[in-house]
Amino acid sequence: MIDGNTELIAHLGYPTHAFKAPMIYNPYFESVGVNAVVVPMGCRPDAFADVLRGVFALENIRGALITMPHKVPVVGLLDEVSPAAQVAGACNAVKRDADGRLLGDMFDGEGFVRGLLRKGLQLAGARALVVGCGGVGSAIAASLASSSVASIALFDVDPHSAQSLAQRLHTHYREIEVTTGSNDPAGMDLVVNATPLGMNAGDPLPVDISRLDAGTFVGEVVMRSEMTAFLAAAQARGCRVQVGTDMLFEMIPPYLEFFGFPTTTPHTLRAVARLQY
Repeated sequence: MIDGNTELIAHLGYPTHAFKAPMIYNPYFESVGVNAVVVPMGCRPDAFADVLRGVFALENIRGALITMPHKVPVVGLLDEVSPAAQVAGACNAVKRDADGRLLGDMFDGEGFVRGLLRKGLQLAGARALVVGCGGVGSAIAASLASSSVASIALFDVDPHSAQSLAQRLHTHYREIEVTTGSNDPAGMDLVVNATPLGMNAGDPLPVDISRLDAGTFVGEVVMRSEMTAFLAAAQARGCRVQVGTDMLFEMIPPYLEFFGFPTTTPHTLRAVARLQY
């Protein structure tokens, strides 16, 4: 029930048709009696700065979830960002402090890594390939680095994005081998699709599936469908996989804590969620 005391969490991104967060947060808020609602707000890149300022001019705004394509540019619009967001070069959560300053943090990588660890994947000493070096890919790479992987290979259709992320990783994690320029999955312990490929039917796969080893763990960030064509192809080769929504469920508890709401577990969130694909 939305009333005059309802607090808003803006879900800013474009396009909004693939948004899953409202179908998880809102049932959870209802189940625990929190008078708040996550509202999808479609915002094209050229309007984002104005929209962000406008949203945080509202008195009943609790915070904002930031998603594609705004995770990287939002960093330059904030007064302060966390160390995780600095390394990732991206941000997916914004709140306003008592002085009116906008503070940002990044939970994509933490959610993704929590999911891998919950499934028993050994990250220390692992070899990882991250395809896609935008906001979510940068966050995942940063969290993998903090989990003591041995090496990270980065690939992006924009070579500058991969090289820039490699430099940030080198600054904070000098002990980890970081390479760029190849999306060859052969010999990797973990392969991550951090691109939008898979959101639309007929999208090409992010790597050459024929080069994928059966022992490689494959992770996905696309949430438009539970099992993307990439994950299905990986499973057919014998790989263990992590679906995109697992990252979302795992990152919501730290999100809730960031916004000052009662926290919970991924299991509880899945039990009350009303996901549609």
